[in-house]
Amino acid sequence: MAESTLQGGAMTQPMRATYRPLERPGKALWLTILTWVTPIGAIAAQLIWLTQSLPDRDMGDLQKIFYVHVPAAKTAFLAFAWVLVQSIRYLWKRDERADLQAASAAEVGAVMTGLTLAQGSIWGRPTWGVWWTWDARLTSTAVLFLVFIGYLALRGLTDDPEKRARWSAAVGILGALNVPIVYMSVKWWRTLHQPPSNSENLDPFYALGKQVNWLMFTLILVVCIAHRYRAHVAQRVYEMEQDEAALARRRTA
Repeated sequence: MAESTLQGGAMTQPMRATYRPLERPGKALWLTILTWVTPIGAIAAQLIWLTQSLPDRDMGDLQKIFYVHVPAAKTAFLAFAWVLVQSIRYLWKRDERADLQAASAAEVGAVMTGLTLAQGSIWGRPTWGVWWTWDARLTSTAVLFLVFIGYLALRGLTDDPEKRARWSAAVGILGALNVPIVYMSVKWWRTLHQPPSNSENLDPFYALGKQVNWLMFTLILVVCIAHRYRAHVAQRVYEMEQDEAALARRRTA
């Protein structure tokens, strides 16, 4: 038994794991490279498939929104999966880095979900004749979006980092559990939204465009989360330095 847990022969409190303190992020060459390369690759991929993809037999050129809509939706799923992993990690390890990772992923995931919903409306108006309908896929996606908007709003309700992280982790886990419901909604409830497109029911060139653009969206996700995480860490380090300076002033007053 560790000596530090004994005091007069009685147990006091368990030893907790110690972590490397938060430090201002340094330069990251990989992130600098990706920040420049990813937008160029994403624009190139979009241009290739927008100009070279033949119009769909039924939807015509409207089909080309597919190369943004589907990758954005899948990228949002990845972001919320990362929120789930980091939220569990925070509750398990109580490491603030996990909380900041989850917050960064939730921000980017919420943007991707909003983009998905907006594009779905643009696609739905000429296809279905309505901007919005309470279809199972649309409704469950809107719920997912609102949950993560609430997650981000919740983080502004308290200045206590530990309380903010604990509340956020609980909401992040519950919100991410909605992702499988969104994904399976077109299979469980055969409403207006079409089933998932895959290599079996999609033209090979359309399928290749979807995969390439999804790869580029995934890189955008990684770059955005990394930048937001570094910004969150820098903000927290600044706050801690301000707290320490205020404490030092009170001690010397």
